[in-house]
Formats: sequence, structure tokens, C-alpha cells
Amino acid sequence: MTSQGQSLNSTLDDNCQVNFRGTLLTIDSYLGDQDVERLKFLCRDSIAPKNLEKCSSALDIFDYLMAEEKLSEEDPSFLAELLYIIKQKVLLRHLRYTKEQVEHWLPGRRKVSPFRNLLYELSEDISSENLKSMIFLLRESIPKVQMTSLSFLAYLEKQDKINEDKLTLLEDLCKKIVPNLMRKIDKYKREKASQVGAPPVAKETESLHQGEKELFSHSDINQFLGALPQEVSWQDEHAQRNGDRATPVSMEMLGASVDTLTSETSTKETAVYRMDRKHRGLCVVVNNHSFTSLSKRPGTNKDAECLKRVFQWLGFSVHIYVNVTKGRLEEVLQQFQTHPGHADGDCFVFCVLTHGKFGAVYSSDGNLIPIRQIMSHFTAQQCPALAHKPKLFFIQACQGEEIQPSVSIEADAVNPEHVPPSLQDSVPVEADFLLGLATVPGYVSFRHVEEGSWYIQSLYNHLKDLVPRQEDILSILTAVNDDVSRQADKRGKKKQMPQPAFTLRKKVVFPVPQEELLL
Repeated sequence: MTSQGQSLNSTLDDNCQVNFRGTLLTIDSYLGDQDVERLKFLCRDSIAPKNLEKCSSALDIFDYLMAEEKLSEEDPSFLAELLYIIKQKVLLRHLRYTKEQVEHWLPGRRKVSPFRNLLYELSEDISSENLKSMIFLLRESIPKVQMTSLSFLAYLEKQDKINEDKLTLLEDLCKKIVPNLMRKIDKYKREKASQVGAPPVAKETESLHQGEKELFSHSDINQFLGALPQEVSWQDEHAQRNGDRATPVSMEMLGASVDTLTSETSTKETAVYRMDRKHRGLCVVVNNHSFTSLSKRPGTNKDAECLKRVFQWLGFSVHIYVNVTKGRLEEVLQQFQTHPGHADGDCFVFCVLTHGKFGAVYSSDGNLIPIRQIMSHFTAQQCPALAHKPKLFFIQACQGEEIQPSVSIEADAVNPEHVPPSLQDSVPVEADFLLGLATVPGYVSFRHVEEGSWYIQSLYNHLKDLVPRQEDILSILTAVNDDVSRQADKRGKKKQMPQPAFTLRKKVVFPVPQEELLL
């Protein structure tokens, strides 16, 4: 009897082991090469270096973690933490966790070290151009091989040039190439010092380092936020985070109706807009390259092509219009206001690539057209077929004062005014609208003359990367905010911060396309 009981227990254990490995196999199927590189980096303190070098897939990493008793069916929390860090939060459900659960217990049960977290966060914010510059500065001691930001930091660590107590080289690189990253390093040093009782880093050094300019002042933010519409009820969905760059703003401070997005979203669950109709919807791209009286916009065709590719990939029927005059724009707006395709569509997207001023964009014949005038064609009253459906507008154009750019970067500003008009007329005072501006009011947006604009290229890349992870559009635009705000010209002085505003009532989550979007 005892023998039979032991045999039964053994069989049950084997079945549980097989089931758990099946779960890991499923998780592995969703992870790409970049995810594997990220997992390897985060596990540098948990798996022996020689074993880590052998890992070519997530399954290899899982095997070593299980062998080290750091991953099991009884306690998969370490893997949950890893998936959360690399932003594969949708996979947490396979481990029977929710994002909210992980966020709740993570502060007290974190297994990835603060130093490892710091390096990973820095790697996420080091652009390819930044990386090239860092490698150039260390060319004498860096092998001439292709590197990512993660492999670069891993190499410095392996050569003992950096460690949890040795950050001088890293600080020097960041000060010279990406000054705003010093905030993260200073925060790490303060937290580490508080744990050992050492004097903390002065807070002043975190807020603004030499060579770095504020993106915009508190008065600028208050002016912008104070100009938002006052009539529609607020969205609770996207609360402000006490982040590195965001200014925490309470509902009482704002008293506004159209929500704005400068940081991460809250964890509150909400409804999702329907995405199961006959068609995904229509996408219009107005691409103004040449003007009768304004300068040309080289690089904009790259933006238009990227928008076409990514929205076609998402299932939209894309229509591109080039060098659109004021009269032609009115014809296009009337055409799509009454388009029969809206009836069976889930969503509507309208993109404008042009020169601009605060709250308005230029037609190719030099007429200034308010953004509100464009959007007003698609309200529920003017376009009933789009009632209760999300209407997304993306504007690549300056919204204020021009900054003299470097040789290969241009600003999409024309005859800027020092005192911008109110933003109150930009977003219709009714639900289901989203307006994505390339920059906050009063500031320029930048466009590379060959590679396209910072904003549209970031939007393209984050849609491509985050839609397969089932992130909603506001979370994606948060990532775009973060990405663009960290970019700079070759001298590291020209900055940009996008600014979405919205009256969405639900989450906009695009279904994951069947095919991968190839570069």
C-alpha cells in the first residue's frame, strides 16, 4: 500500500513537472531574440557566466534557473519579475499572475539586484546613436564587434570597468553623451547610500546636469494644461506618475476634461473598444513635402511610408495624399466624413505631416488650418458612422517657437510666435478622440532629413513592437513619450517631448496581426 502511494505521488509530481515545462515552452514561443538577450543580461547574477554564454533560447535560461532552484512551479516569481521588467506583461497570465499582483509584491520581493536594474534601465534609454558615441570614446578598449547597449554594458562589467560600487566610467559616459541618464544613476546611488547609512547624493544634481536643458518649465506646463477643454468628464484611466520627467498633476489642480499623457498609465482595468467588425478601419495620411511659400520637408516621405506600412499591418485601409492645398484638404475631409467604409470599421486614423504652429498646421499653399477644424469633421454629429468608435489623430508638426537645428536635423516650425494661442479648440469636446502631437505646445519638433521625424519613427517602432504584446494605445504613446524625450541632436542639446490629449472612454487595443512586420 505504501509502495502504491509512493508510486502515485511520483506520477503526480511527474505530471506537474511536465505541465510546468509545458507552460515554459508556451512562454518561450512568444519570446524573440531581443527578449532572450534581455533575459540573459538580467540573469547575469543568477546563472554562471559560462552557462549563460551557452544559452541560445529562453528554454536554456529556464533550465539553468530550475537547476539553481530559482524557478519552480511552486515559486515562479523570479520569472514573473523578469517578464515584467522586459515588458512582456501579457505572458504573466501563463504563470497565473496579473500585472497588478506583480506590481504589488515586487518592491518587497525583488530578486534582480538594484545595480542590474539600473544597467537594464540605462540600456533601454541608450539610442543607437548614443551607443556609437560611447563606443567611439572607448575605442581603445572596446573590441570591434557589433554591440547592443546591453552587450556594451555587459562587456564593461565583465572587464570590471563598472560594478555596483564603481560607476565613474558610466557617469562620465552619460554626462558627455546622454546627460539626462544621470538622474537614474543618482537615484541608484541615493538609494544605495541610504541602505548603508552613507551621505546621499544631493538632490539638486539629479534634477538638472550640466549640458542638459529643461524640456519645459512648470509655467509652460500649467499654461498648456490650463488651456484644455473644461466640459467632458475626466478619465481616471491614466493617472500621473511621479517619474523622472513628468510633473505630477492632480485632478483638482487641472480641473480639465481632456486627459493628457506624460507618463505611465494606472493599473485600473477598463473596457476595451470593439475590434471585431468587418474592417479595422480607414487611415488617412496627409504628407506635405513641398510648399508654395514655405521650406521643403526632406525626410517626410520616410515617415509617410512607415505610417502606411504599420497601419496596413494593423489591418487599416491606408490613403496617402501628398502636398495638399487648403482646398484639397477640405475635399479630403468631406470625402472621409461621409465615407461608407466607417459603418463596418472599428476605428479611424488621420495623420498629418507638415509645418505647423500652436494648435494649427499648414497646407501646401501656405494656409494655416486649426487642428480642431480638421477633427471636427469626425464628431458623432458630423460623422454618425464613427460614433462610439475611437478616432486617432497624429500630428507631426511644430507647435511653437523654432530652434536653430544642427546640419542633419530640421524643425517643423514656421514663423513661430512667442505667445501661443489657447489649446482649447484643438480637441473636440466629446468622447472617443485622441490627438497625438509630436511636441508640447510652444515647442518645436525635429525631423531628420533622411531618416524621418523623431516622433513618427518612434510611433512606428513602438506600434510594431508593442501591439504584439497587446499594449493599449495610451501605453504605447507613453513609451513614445519616453523614447522621444530621451533623443537629442548630435550636440545633445535639442530636445523634444510629445504630448497626447484624449477623451477616450475605453482602451484601444489593436488585435495582434497574423504576420510579422518586416523591416
